[in-house]
Amino acid sequence: MSVKSHKVIDIRLLNDLAVSSLTRSNIDVPEYEPHEDGDIPNTFVPGRNIVFLTLASIYAYKVHANTVITGVCETDFSGYPDCRDEFIKALNNAVSLGMNKNMHFKTPLMWLTKAETWALADSMGKLYFISDETLTCYNGVKSHGCGKCDSCHLRNKGLNEYLSNKDEIQKSLHKKQTLAM
Repeated sequence: MSVKSHKVIDIRLLNDLAVSSLTRSNIDVPEYEPHEDGDIPNTFVPGRNIVFLTLASIYAYKVHANTVITGVCETDFSGYPDCRDEFIKALNNAVSLGMNKNMHFKTPLMWLTKAETWALADSMGKLYFISDETLTCYNGVKSHGCGKCDSCHLRNKGLNEYLSNKDEIQKSLHKKQTLAM
């Protein structure tokens, strides 16, 4: 799969519409604590993946691309409804119908654990780049993050799990990749 184009799109409007601790400075980002299935944390930004994937699809249409890739994951995540496979498939169908074009939403991380995601980065020779140069922290801290929020907990737990059991997790990743083919 080759990337035809990459574009950064300003979506600050979402901050005006979606009330969340990630869009409002007066709402604290909570520290990590286990939550019940079905509980949606205050870090959820309503409609964000609807907007992201719709705008990406509009741009893909413009540049004559058929595929939009997203890094959502249902396996170990914060409970956001817009990260579920069912949602991605439904939106993919709606976008394809609305554009009268067969678009493909690809979700290469959907069924991977965070540890397997780290294994994937390592297998591509990018473990340290991903570890040091990316941001998932809800408080906006690059690399290992603040260490307190849910996102940092999931990221760091997955990395530690991978680093302590590389061979088994690489095997698990390989098995999933083989099944996906």
